[in-house]
Amino acid sequence: MTDIEKRSQIAESVEECKSRGRIRDSTATYASSSSTDTSEGMGGNAKGYLTVFGAFLALFCTFGQMNAFGTFQAWYTTHQLSTFDASTIAWIGSLQLWVFFFSGGPIGYLYDMYGPRALMLVGTLCCVLGIMMTSISTQYYQYILSQGILFGLGVGLLFYPSLASVSTHFAKYRATATGIAVAGSGLGGVVFPIMLQSLFVRVGFGWATRISGLLCAVLCGIAVLTVSESPRPTDRPTTQLMGLKCLRDSSYMLLAAGGSLVALGWFIPYFYVVDYAQSLGISSHMSFVVLALMNAGGVFGRIAPAVLSDRIGRFNLLAPTSLIAGLLILVSWMFARSLPSLIVFSVLYGFFSGSFISVVTPCVAQISDIREIGIRIGIMYSIISFPALIGGPVAGLILAHNHGSYHGMIIFSGTTVVAGSLLFLGVKIRLNSNLLARV
Repeated sequence: MTDIEKRSQIAESVEECKSRGRIRDSTATYASSSSTDTSEGMGGNAKGYLTVFGAFLALFCTFGQMNAFGTFQAWYTTHQLSTFDASTIAWIGSLQLWVFFFSGGPIGYLYDMYGPRALMLVGTLCCVLGIMMTSISTQYYQYILSQGILFGLGVGLLFYPSLASVSTHFAKYRATATGIAVAGSGLGGVVFPIMLQSLFVRVGFGWATRISGLLCAVLCGIAVLTVSESPRPTDRPTTQLMGLKCLRDSSYMLLAAGGSLVALGWFIPYFYVVDYAQSLGISSHMSFVVLALMNAGGVFGRIAPAVLSDRIGRFNLLAPTSLIAGLLILVSWMFARSLPSLIVFSVLYGFFSGSFISVVTPCVAQISDIREIGIRIGIMYSIISFPALIGGPVAGLILAHNHGSYHGMIIFSGTTVVAGSLLFLGVKIRLNSNLLARV
């Protein structure tokens, strides 16, 4: 296709969008970002469907348990680590998040070079071993090593190859497919808090944790067998430095900056909503149900916005859903003083915050060469790993400084998420400007 033909196509696309009163961004903006989407209409590609199914199972066991860390946070506070304050305990979950996020860069590079299967097999072993070692841990450093580092690494080795593989099978409906896969993490966040809280009481912490490990071994094993990648160009990156050229892409870096601010405050409600509920005098059982409901909202929040984003544009949805999530923290959580009001906040926040994980990955893929999808997604998560690491402990320090008052922590969490949504809006404006400039 000649440059004149390309320019003509772009002009026709812009004119069509102007006639509708908006500029859509749901189509790929990078010349090589589209795959051979044989799943057009979401049908006809068995390998694509199996990959979505396998990714769903992998994220159910891995990211789903990470979403349920509030269950462990509350348990540790009154049992094994009762001599430590909430901020110190939160470092376990924050380190877990940091290892998971930071590992994205190297895992993405390895994925681009070798594909998903070997990485996911190693990830399954790391996850199961980390969970089993957590079940026999008694000291703080042991939880740091097993649950914080080993399990976090296992989550990364399963998460990134799974979602990157989904992106190679789908182009037009990439966000929809990714949203369905990521919904597994939300469902896991529903199941694991209720399951673990019940098992902690019935069979004790050790066996409850081991049961979750056995469940992960089975489901992640199925994921390893079902996840595959679509054939891609043979000229894959030969050095990691080739993938690092994304650091000179201003749209990519603005997206990463917005993701960093969102990650700084995004996980705080998941970490502290159980403690907050108990501070209101809500029973321990119902406090865990509140966390489960937050993750239940996330199941629909990972699917519905993703499906809608394939119709109205992925960047068109990323900014407003993140903004609403931040405002919910500042308004709804701030004034939640009873179980019904806290449930309303949890469900709504779970829904709108869930869209961040399901939509941001297709946004990265949309502005990326298909040969570098793995490393560009991975580097994005490596960048946001540092704010994700400090978000929970900083919230705990604010809580301690305010003598148990949650107001300062809530303001910190909501403000950072709102700020991140504004940067996402900046990416959208920049992409539209670039598109118009090319006409």
